[in-house]
Amino acid sequence: MSERIVRIGNKNIKNFGQPFVIAEIGSNHNGDIELGKKMIDAAVECGVDAVKFQAFDLHLFSQVCYEDDSRVNETIEKHPVLKKHLTITHKNSLKEEMEQHVASEQMLRKFKEYCDQKDILFFCTPLNKAITDFLVDDLEMKFIKIASMDLNNLPFLEYLAKKNKPLILSTGMGSFTEIVEAVDTIVKAGNNQIVLLHCVSLYPPKEETINLNNMDLLRSSFNFPIGFSDHTFGTSIPLAAVAKGACVIEKHFTLDKTLSGWDHKISADPNEMRTIVEESKKVWQSLGSYHRIITQEEIDKKALFSRSIVIAKNFPVGHVLSEEDIDFKRPGIGIEPKYANFIIGRTLKKSLKADDLIKFEDLV
Repeated sequence: MSERIVRIGNKNIKNFGQPFVIAEIGSNHNGDIELGKKMIDAAVECGVDAVKFQAFDLHLFSQVCYEDDSRVNETIEKHPVLKKHLTITHKNSLKEEMEQHVASEQMLRKFKEYCDQKDILFFCTPLNKAITDFLVDDLEMKFIKIASMDLNNLPFLEYLAKKNKPLILSTGMGSFTEIVEAVDTIVKAGNNQIVLLHCVSLYPPKEETINLNNMDLLRSSFNFPIGFSDHTFGTSIPLAAVAKGACVIEKHFTLDKTLSGWDHKISADPNEMRTIVEESKKVWQSLGSYHRIITQEEIDKKALFSRSIVIAKNFPVGHVLSEEDIDFKRPGIGIEPKYANFIIGRTLKKSLKADDLIKFEDLV
């Protein structure tokens, strides 16, 4: 089976390829176009490959999440998870936050135009068909990111697949069966331009829940590039993912972790994002080849630092060498120590002095 390569912009995305780093601005612009532009500027300075936004709208949640009436409350009471999370206070704050973070078409258009000016790839996570049409057909977005929450939304996945754009699919909250179903749905719709991102949809996840080894499972199960969508604090985990072969790293991005909003705290600031970009390239370069390769520099150094068989003390012609008569010293330009048993018991053709390197032609 040939290696699958997905082309995004001018980059080839493939397993163990050079990391494609995405700064996920998401909704960290807080509804402020100028703040969003400053984040794009900072992302460009960090050297990322693309910036990503999220197309939230107020219709993402049903009235169960917003309203307060007897019928809705009865629904919540019957479901322990909803009862735990959808208190009246949380409903009010959720609605307010959603209103603050809505990205209008006008706002997304301005972000796309600004990204074009700055020569950086713009893309966005669509959450319904209408915004998908706007992003792909109107803004001519080059590829599509699919949120973990839509992994099991098979009708929507089919719709996205038929846009015939590369799809980056996060797998958070999904079982292996659901991932298989999602991939099958996309492929059956005629699209095999898929990048799968291992993802843990917790903000932040505990280290023991991250399971970077899941990337090995995905890589062995699907003939598609595998990356990592990160929600951890700091830079160590995304860099570890690159060491595991992740070819895409997606990381939330902010200018200030103390800003109001749901993602700023777990986002990378410019210093951290720059570290991820620069250090991920070093990690990727250090992975090298599966096959054992010795560089010419190492070969040259071996001659100086490895050892050769030498004479332990002065011996005349005709002396029969014993184990005590030889030693192993630098440089490594003579007979290698592994041939010691061949040397022992041999007779000298010429006299040798202590520390002389033994040559095969010196022996009978």
